[in-house]
Amino acid sequence: MAPSKPYELIYDTQIFEHVARIESKYHSLIKREIKKQLAFEPETETRNRKPLSRPSVLGTAWELRCGPNNRFRVFYRTDREARQVHILAIGEKSGNILKIGGKEFSL
Repeated sequence: MAPSKPYELIYDTQIFEHVARIESKYHSLIKREIKKQLAFEPETETRNRKPLSRPSVLGTAWELRCGPNNRFRVFYRTDREARQVHILAIGEKSGNILKIGGKEFSL
């Protein structure tokens, strides 16, 4: 059985602003985890990857947790037919506060 074709990772234009707010020493870790976790089975629920349970401004989306103490959050949406993963937002969570691109959201 041949391995399945990987999903294409498509980054929203705002992602670069989101990542700029995160310490640069974590950039490669986040990028590596996105490739590792989302290239082949982005809709498979795992301990660190799950669909969002509450409606959000991102619409129907998933969340990937990564980094030290799972402090980083990657929000994405998939298109199965086109085999694409749309990376919508990347943020950093501390306690009940999620920071995305300099904006704070209470959880």
